[in-house]
Amino acid sequence: MFRKRPLNKKHPKGVHAVRLLICAGGTGGGVYPAITVLKALELEKNQVLWVGGHGGMEEALVTRNEVPYTSISAAGVHGVGLARLPINIWKLIKGFFASRKILKQFKPDLLFFTGGYIAFPMAVAAIGRPSLLFVPDIEPGLALKVLARFASRIALITDASSQYFSNPSKLTVTGYPVRQELKDWNRAKALDKFGFDPNLPTLTVTGGSRGARSINTAIMNILPRLLEKMQVIHLVGHLDWEVIDSQSRNLTNSQAKRYRAFPYLHEMGAALAAANLILSRAGASVLGDYPLFGLPAILVPYPYAWRYQQINANYLAERGAAVIVRDEDLERDLFNQIVELISDSSKLSDMSRSMSALATPNSAAKIAALMQEMIGTNNGGSLR
Repeated sequence: MFRKRPLNKKHPKGVHAVRLLICAGGTGGGVYPAITVLKALELEKNQVLWVGGHGGMEEALVTRNEVPYTSISAAGVHGVGLARLPINIWKLIKGFFASRKILKQFKPDLLFFTGGYIAFPMAVAAIGRPSLLFVPDIEPGLALKVLARFASRIALITDASSQYFSNPSKLTVTGYPVRQELKDWNRAKALDKFGFDPNLPTLTVTGGSRGARSINTAIMNILPRLLEKMQVIHLVGHLDWEVIDSQSRNLTNSQAKRYRAFPYLHEMGAALAAANLILSRAGASVLGDYPLFGLPAILVPYPYAWRYQQINANYLAERGAAVIVRDEDLERDLFNQIVELISDSSKLSDMSRSMSALATPNSAAKIAALMQEMIGTNNGGSLR
């Protein structure tokens, strides 16, 4: 299936159209940047292969973008109980052998990783091959720290991440690549999409593709009071959709006019552009998407995983772009925090300016250029 392609007529004589293998999955924070960089490269389909996890959320996103996709077995081992540890190790072993087979068939000239345990078996199988690792969070998790040992080059979103890596010669600060389609939306267009009043403030609430149950619960508990003062876009996630959809039917007609709920929204740019304030977890995408729109944020770091979300939230809060509410304080503090911020136009303006100052709009092009440099250094090929 993956026979080596002959010389491409679009390329100089003797230079083949090289092949790129992308290994990314698990969360949107790693998947969306890889898709964005891939679009910046403008490769032909037979030059690319995306490797994700069995049943991963990335498969639908990747195939929706018409990118060739295959999957391998993988699982995390950090913080896993003794009962599951042997099972997860076996999955990694199977993933390693599957990765070797894929590498032999596809013969990539460059590998691109964006973190997560799905990349571990592929990175081990590809030792010695040129690879670029993109670090989507401020502080890398355990999987990323391990992957960094194998990577030829490492792309960071900010200098603040440099302290976590021991080999500075590998590091390049590129910023966080944001999806081009996000830029298609402005506030007027977005409010029109949702049928909202431009004279009312708008709060967007999101917990990612699966959702954030504690945030969803806290919002629903205060929703009628919030709708007295603002409009709400609620990206519920698939986990709680049926429950939230059922509860929302108890809203009065006047309340329902100010509330829009979705299990998932492909037009994420509309939800961001319409908002005066956003409430969310603090995954990697907050470091790219929110600065693009200069969007003030209330961040609720996920408390039951490695501290990377807390570090992301601290980074934005220390720069005046966000405020933090602890997950355990949602029921007590959330209503007052939302109302105080969304009612204070001066504070929101200051936060918006601080968030905008962190934007890196050319990040995808910088990572694409880094790939071009790596390919040229290794074999004189071209990613175009």
